[in-house]
Amino acid sequence: MEKSVMVVGIDDSDHSFYALEWTLDHFFLASPENSPFKLVVVHAKPPPLSTVGLMGPGAADVLPYVDMDLKKIAARVMEKAREICAAKSMSDAIYEVVEGDARNVLCEAVEKHQASMLVVGSHGYGAIKRAVLGSVSDYCAHHAHCSVMIVKRPKIKH
Repeated sequence: MEKSVMVVGIDDSDHSFYALEWTLDHFFLASPENSPFKLVVVHAKPPPLSTVGLMGPGAADVLPYVDMDLKKIAARVMEKAREICAAKSMSDAIYEVVEGDARNVLCEAVEKHQASMLVVGSHGYGAIKRAVLGSVSDYCAHHAHCSVMIVKRPKIKH
């Protein structure tokens, strides 16, 4: 019997790494090989042009450097994801870095892998920040063709 696919979207935030750990603890920890899910970890690398934006003359000169930095960040994110999975005895996860907007990348990963669940972390933005930046989790909850679990990191009490 083929396992259902669970896609976990990660970025370079503590919120997404918490969501990955939470997912491993709740769906894979008892026995990763006997879990009903196959794990696919996806990181969306922003295109360099979206990061540079409209900087004016000379912007094209910095694109290769921005792209190199974005690739380094993606490599760090995936390395940390691999370390988290290895620490939880998850050895057969699939890791993908896809260039594009995180909202589209995650919804496309769901389609590509025919996932039955998408897990994303919540940054906990307020209404104004969410309206300006856009919420990946909100977009995915409305557009992904599978169940979407939004994992919220507990607030630290002072």
